[in-house]
Amino acid sequence: MKQRRTVYLFLILVVIVSACKRNPLKVDISDIKEEVEVVHFGEELLNLEGKDTLEVFAELSNEYNDFLNLFTYRIIRIGGIEDEQFPELMKLFINDPLIQEVKTKTDSVFNDRQELGKQLKKAFKYYSYHFPDKELPIIYTYISGFNQSLVTAENIIGISLDKYLGRDCQYYKQLNTTPRYKVLNMHKDRIVPEVAYAWGTTEFEDPNAMTNLLDNIVQKGKVMYLVDAMMPTLNDSLKIGYTEKQLEWCRMNEAAMWTYLIEKKMLYSNKRMDIIRYVNDAPTTSGFPLESPGRTGVWIGWQIVRQYMDKHPEVSLRDLMANHNFQQILNESEYDPG
Repeated sequence: MKQRRTVYLFLILVVIVSACKRNPLKVDISDIKEEVEVVHFGEELLNLEGKDTLEVFAELSNEYNDFLNLFTYRIIRIGGIEDEQFPELMKLFINDPLIQEVKTKTDSVFNDRQELGKQLKKAFKYYSYHFPDKELPIIYTYISGFNQSLVTAENIIGISLDKYLGRDCQYYKQLNTTPRYKVLNMHKDRIVPEVAYAWGTTEFEDPNAMTNLLDNIVQKGKVMYLVDAMMPTLNDSLKIGYTEKQLEWCRMNEAAMWTYLIEKKMLYSNKRMDIIRYVNDAPTTSGFPLESPGRTGVWIGWQIVRQYMDKHPEVSLRDLMANHNFQQILNESEYDPG
């Protein structure tokens, strides 16, 4: 009887511990019907070879009017369909041997584009759960000739699939235009978290509200918490783009980093270079040991916001993203890693 009671008490303890560890962002999205639209634009474009490019591209322009100018002006930078040289420049892009070769490689890496679409749709269902009144973007995938990985505009997200072909992709080594620390994140598992982060920045970041380093790291932390909400089961290393070793370094040195920022009076610095040092992508964080990853300020801001939300379960994600009182978030998080 005593043994039975011990087992019973143990099971209760397990249930209590499990409840305490339950992820509040792992919500039920089964009733969310609206889905983000994913358009594999690159497949249509690169299948124009041998056709009347201008005529067919005019049809694409009618179908994807909002995206076309973004693609031709900002991504591959050949101007607009009304320009005299446009047909020739577009033919050169489509028929370029390297682009055709990269298309073959991209088709190999993304042999099931439907799977990527499912991942994006799931992430944006979580987004719709928290922001039911927000209009969803249309997401376009394409080959850009190794230009920007992601672009965002009003209700548009563009993804250059050729920027996610894998860390060991030969093209990145041959082109030698991208630093190695960036290449480490150029693989397909980083697409959805980068999309979530980019969309969060586009929708919720107000540069005018951020005047010092504290404002910047807390704002970036809010966007990282949005990534948490859109991908609640993904591991932290993929969310922020760190290796497991870099992530462990941050955890082990969290108190030391925070102490350094306070002692050096960095939190309220409004110097541009001070802010860039801690929030911009880099191989390491200047002023910290070489083992540190870049963007450690973003990681710290993420921990501040996580702790704030843990202590204030009554605060919704919508409330968090609308709150630009960064000092209040820090104060009420009671953040003290020491």
